[in-house]
Amino acid sequence: MANNSYSGVKNSMVEANHDADFGCTLKDLRSLMELRGTEAISKIGESYGDVQGLCSRLKTTPVDGLSGHPTDIEKRERVFGQNLIPPKKPKTFLQLVWEALQDVTLIILEVAAIVSLGLSFYRPPDAEREHCGRAAGGVEDESESEAGWIEGAAILLSVICVVLVTAFNDWSKEKQFRGLQNRIEQEQKFTVVRGGQVIQIPVAEIVVGDIAQIKYGDLLPADGVLIQGNDLKIDESSLTGESDHVKKTLEKDPMLLSGTHVMEGSGKMLVTAVGVNSQTGIIFTLLGSAEDDEEEEEEKKKEKEEKKKQRKNKKQEASVENRKKAKAQDGAAMEMQPLNSDEGVDAEEKKKTNLPKKEKSVLQGKLTKLAVQIGKAGLVMSAITVIILVVLFVVDTFWIQNLPWVKDCTPIYVQFFVKFFIIGVTVLVVAVPEGLPLAVTISLAYSVKKMMKDNNLVRHLDACETMGNATAICSDKTGTLTMNRMTVVQAFLAEKHYRKVPDPENIPSSTLDILILGIAVNCAYTTKIMPPEKEGGLPRQVGNKTECALLGFSTDLKRDYQAIRNEIPEEKLYKVYTFNSVRKSMSTVLKMADGSYRMFSKGASEILLKKCYKIVTANGEPKLFRPRDRDDMVKKVIEPMASEGLRTICLGYRDFPASEGEPDWDNENDILSGLTCLCVVGIEDPVRPEVPDAIRKCQRAGITVRMVTGDNINTARAIATKCGILLPGDDFLCMEGKEFNRRIRNEKGEIEQERIDKIWPKLRVLARSSPTDKHTLVKGIIDSTVIEQRQVVAVTGDGTNDGPALKKADVGFAMGIAGTDVAKEASDIILTDDNFSSIVKAVMWGRNVYDSISKFLQFQLTVNVVAVIVAFTGACITQDSPLKAVQMLWVNLIMDTFASLALATEPPTEALLLRKPYGRNKPLISRTMMKNILGQGVFQLILIFTLLFAGEKLFDIDSGRNAPLHAPPSEHYTIVFNTFVLMQLFNEINARKIHGERNVFDGIFNNLIFCSIVFGTFIIQFVIVQFGGKPFSCVALTIDQWLWCTFLGFGSLLWGQVISSIPTSRLKFLKTAGHGTQKEEIPDEELDELDDMEEIDHAERELRRGQILWFRGLNRIQTQMDVVSAFQSGTSFQGALRRQASNSSQQQHDVTNVSSPTHVAFSTTTTSATAANTASATVGCESGW
Repeated sequence: MANNSYSGVKNSMVEANHDADFGCTLKDLRSLMELRGTEAISKIGESYGDVQGLCSRLKTTPVDGLSGHPTDIEKRERVFGQNLIPPKKPKTFLQLVWEALQDVTLIILEVAAIVSLGLSFYRPPDAEREHCGRAAGGVEDESESEAGWIEGAAILLSVICVVLVTAFNDWSKEKQFRGLQNRIEQEQKFTVVRGGQVIQIPVAEIVVGDIAQIKYGDLLPADGVLIQGNDLKIDESSLTGESDHVKKTLEKDPMLLSGTHVMEGSGKMLVTAVGVNSQTGIIFTLLGSAEDDEEEEEEKKKEKEEKKKQRKNKKQEASVENRKKAKAQDGAAMEMQPLNSDEGVDAEEKKKTNLPKKEKSVLQGKLTKLAVQIGKAGLVMSAITVIILVVLFVVDTFWIQNLPWVKDCTPIYVQFFVKFFIIGVTVLVVAVPEGLPLAVTISLAYSVKKMMKDNNLVRHLDACETMGNATAICSDKTGTLTMNRMTVVQAFLAEKHYRKVPDPENIPSSTLDILILGIAVNCAYTTKIMPPEKEGGLPRQVGNKTECALLGFSTDLKRDYQAIRNEIPEEKLYKVYTFNSVRKSMSTVLKMADGSYRMFSKGASEILLKKCYKIVTANGEPKLFRPRDRDDMVKKVIEPMASEGLRTICLGYRDFPASEGEPDWDNENDILSGLTCLCVVGIEDPVRPEVPDAIRKCQRAGITVRMVTGDNINTARAIATKCGILLPGDDFLCMEGKEFNRRIRNEKGEIEQERIDKIWPKLRVLARSSPTDKHTLVKGIIDSTVIEQRQVVAVTGDGTNDGPALKKADVGFAMGIAGTDVAKEASDIILTDDNFSSIVKAVMWGRNVYDSISKFLQFQLTVNVVAVIVAFTGACITQDSPLKAVQMLWVNLIMDTFASLALATEPPTEALLLRKPYGRNKPLISRTMMKNILGQGVFQLILIFTLLFAGEKLFDIDSGRNAPLHAPPSEHYTIVFNTFVLMQLFNEINARKIHGERNVFDGIFNNLIFCSIVFGTFIIQFVIVQFGGKPFSCVALTIDQWLWCTFLGFGSLLWGQVISSIPTSRLKFLKTAGHGTQKEEIPDEELDELDDMEEIDHAERELRRGQILWFRGLNRIQTQMDVVSAFQSGTSFQGALRRQASNSSQQQHDVTNVSSPTHVAFSTTTTSATAANTASATVGCESGW
C-alpha cells in the first residue's frame, strides 16, 4: 500500500508535458512541503527566488489569485490532483447478506430445515409404518405425505427473507450515513481569491495555485506557503503532537499544513499540495492499508497489557495522589497539559482515573441489557420446550404404547426430534427481541434525517437521544439568542452623546477622517458590507458582525471605507494585533509618509478606556482624559447604553513620532497604552423574535437555560431579561467571569467542586467570561452531586476556544454559519441556522426517540410473552406448537421489522415538551407500560387458549390437535393463527400511546408509514391465510370465520380502553424494567478496562457482558455501531483530516475503542474524541469583542 501512495508522483512524471506548463512539478512541490522553517525558506529562495516566484511558476498572483476558468481548474486537478482523499469502499449488498447469515440462530434453523428436508424424502415400507407408533401413521393421502418437504423448504425461504430484510436495512442505513457525511462535507467551504474576487468554494474544489484567505478558527484544507500573515499562530498538534502554537511568519516559518488549526490571526496562503499529495494525505495513504491497521492493533494490545501491569503497581500510590489532586481539577490546567512530555502523560493517567467519564449511548445500553435478559429467558423457555416435547414423545411411544425401537423407524423418529427441535428454535427466534436494535437505528436514522429539516445537522447519533434528557443548556448570546445582525444605534462622539447615528456635518472633519480611516483599516479585510440580494432588502453583512456594524456606521456617515482599503491594501499594513479573548481588542499599525507610525485600536469599552489618556473634543483637538472623567463616562454613557442591551465598543488611536525611532512592537503592554479616545459606539444586536417563546418552552420542559457571554454584564442582563432567561422578581445570579473565578477557587487558587455547587444552581448569566470559565462551569455542573439526578448539559459555541466546553458537554451544538471549523469539529450537532429555537426542536426529537422506542417495546414484549407462552404450553399439552415454525417467523417479521418501522417513525408533538426530562436512570418500561403489556398479554392468552381447546366446538369444525406427522393443515389451527396476528395488528394501534392516554387514534393519519404498514400487513396476512396452503400450514377461511377473527382481534382495542381505566397507582405489584447499569454497579475489573477510554459506552459494555454469540439482535447492534463509527470517522478528505487528528490524539491520550469479540469491524479507524484539535484550544477568540 505504501507504494501506491506514491502513484500520484509516477503519474505526474508521465504527464511531464503538463508540468512544463507550470514550471514546477508535483514532485518538486511535495518535496518542498516536507521541509520546515529555515530549510523551507532557503529551498524556496534557491529554487524560486521567493514566494512571488513560486506564484508566477504556478501561474497565479497573490492579489487576483487564479482566473477561475474551468479549463485551467481542470488542468490543475489533472496535474496536481484533486482535494479529495478517496473514501473506504462501502460493503456491498452481498457482503451484508453474508454477515446476516453468520447469525447463529439462523444457522441452527437452516441446519434443522435441511435435515427436515432430507428426512421428508425418506419413506419406510408401508408394512412397517404401523410398527412406528400412532403419531407416524394416519396419513392416508399419498400426495400429502409427498408434500412433507414443504415445511423445510418454507423455513429456508423465510430465513432467506429475514436475511434479505436485515441486509437491506443495514445497507440503507450505511447509505444514509454516507449521505449525511457527504452533507457535512459539502457544508465545509473555504475562502479563496479567484479573478480578483473573494469567494467561498467547497473544500473539495480547492486546487494547487489557489490563493486562500485564512483566519482564526479555520481548519486548513490543503498544504500551502504563507504569502502574507497578521499575528498568525497555528496549532499543529494533529500532525506533530506538539501542543504549543506555532507562530508563522514569512521570515521564519511560512509552511502551512493541512489538518492544522488556525488559533490566532489571519493571512493569505498559496496552495501547493492538495488531497493525497498533502502532508495529511500522504500520512493517510500510508495508514490506509489494512495490514498496517492490524499491526497497529497488535501493538496497541501489547502496550495496553504493559500499561495494565504498570497501573497495578501504581494503583496504591495513585489513590493517595488522586485524593490530593481531586481538588485541583481545573479544566484549563488539564487542557494546557504538555501532551508530549512524559510527566504530562503521567498526570493525564492519574487524572483520568479520577475524572468522571462522559457516558454515551445510555439508551443503547439499557436496550442491550434488556435484550440480553429477554434472550436468556427465551433460551431457557426454548430448551424446556424441546425437552418436554422429546420426553412426552418417548414416554408415549416406548412406554405407553410399549413399542420396540425398530431400525426402519429410526428416520421417522429422527424426523420427530427434528420437528421438536425446529419448534424449540422458533420459540427462541420469537423470544429474542432482535427488533430492538433495529427500532433504535430506524428511530435515530429517521430522526436525524428529519432533524436536518429542522436545521440540526447531527454528527454523532447518541447526541440525538441524549438531547431528550437534557436538563441544562448553556448558550452563547451573540447569534444564538440574538440575530447577529449588528448596527450602530448610538454614539458618543466629539463630547456629545447621540441617541441615533449623528449627521456627519455636526462632526469636525479632522475627527471624521481619522475615525473612518481607523474603521477601514482596523477591521479584518475579509469583513465587508455587500449590496442586498433582493432590491429593497438590507445590505448583506459578510465576516465578523461587530466589524460589519462599524463599517455600516462609516457608510451611515456618508463615507466610503472601500476607497481607503483600495488605497491601503492589506499588504501595506505595518503590523496587526488581531483580536483574541485575552486582549479583548484589535489594533492595526500604519507607517506614515514622514516615517512616523499611527496605531488604531478598537475593543471592549471598559477595557480600552482604561488605556486612554486623551479624548477628542468637539473642535477635533485631543484633551486630557483623567480617571475621574473616565468614571463619569462609564456612568453617563456606557452603563445607560449597556442597560438598553447595547454592546459598547471604544475606538481610539495613538501616534508614534518618527523622532522616537521604531517602538518595540513585541512589548504589547507599552504599545497598547497612551491612546486617544475617538468615540464610543453602542451596537444593537436585536433578540431573535422566536427566542423568548423557545426559552419559555425549555423552562416548561424542565430545562434550565443559562447565558454565557463575553459581553458586558449590563448588556448581558438586559438581553437575558428580554429573552426571558431572567424573570422580574426571581432570585437568580448574574456574575462576571472574574467574580465567578474568585468564588470557585480556594486560597491556593484551585477550583473546588463544593464552591461551584454553591453557585451553579442559581446562576443564570455569566458575563465577560473566558472560554476557560465556560469549560469550568460545564464541567462543574456535570460533576455536581448536589441534585440527585446527574445533570445532562448541552452547550452552544462558535469560537475556537469553545472547543473544550463543547467536548466536555453531553451534547455540543456548534454554529453552522458563525462557527469556526474547530468548534464544529468538537460538536455533536451543528445548528445550520445558528438559532436557539432549533435546539428546542432537538429536545423534541430526542424525547421522541425515547418514546418511540418505549412504544415499540410495549408492542414487542406483548407479542413475545404471548407467542412464547402459546408455543410452550401448546407444545407441552398437544405435543405440537399451535403456531408453526413458518408462522412464527412471519409473526417475528411483523413484530420486529414492520412494527419497528411503524412505531419508530411517529413524528414528535409539542406535548413532549410539557413533561420534565426522564433522566439517565429512568427505566425504559414504566409501570403504566407494564400494566398495558400484562393486561393485553392476559387478554390474548385467554382468547388463544379458548380457541385452541374449544375452538372446534365454537366454530363446529374438526379439531387440529394431536395431528400426525405431515398431516394437512387444519381450519382450527388456521383460525388460531389468524386471530393471533389480527390481535397483534390492533394492539399495534394501542401501542402508539404509552402514558395511559385514552385516544389511541390521536394523530394517526399524520404518520403515513404507520397506516401503510398496518394496512399492508393485513393484506399480506389475508394472502397467507387464503393462498398460503401447506407452506404456511393454512387453510382458506370463510367470510364468517374471517369476520369472527377480525372481531376478536378488534377486542384488543376495546380491552385497551378497559386497561387504561385502571389507575396504575393501585397496582403496586407492578415493577419497572429496562434500567441502565449505574456506574456504581460496574465491577472494579471492568472499570479498570474502561480506564483506557475517555467515555463509558454503555452499549459496548453491555455487549461485552452479554456475549451470547447466537444473538441476532446483538449482531445487528454491532453492525449498526460499526456503521456509526464509520460515519463518525468520515469518508472523504475532511473526514480524513479529522481521522488524522483523532489518530494523533489517540497516541497522546491512550484512548482505545473497546470492541466486542463478535465485532465484524466496519471501520478500522477508531474515532477517539479529537482531543488534539481542542486540547490546546484555550487561547483563541470568541466571536464577541
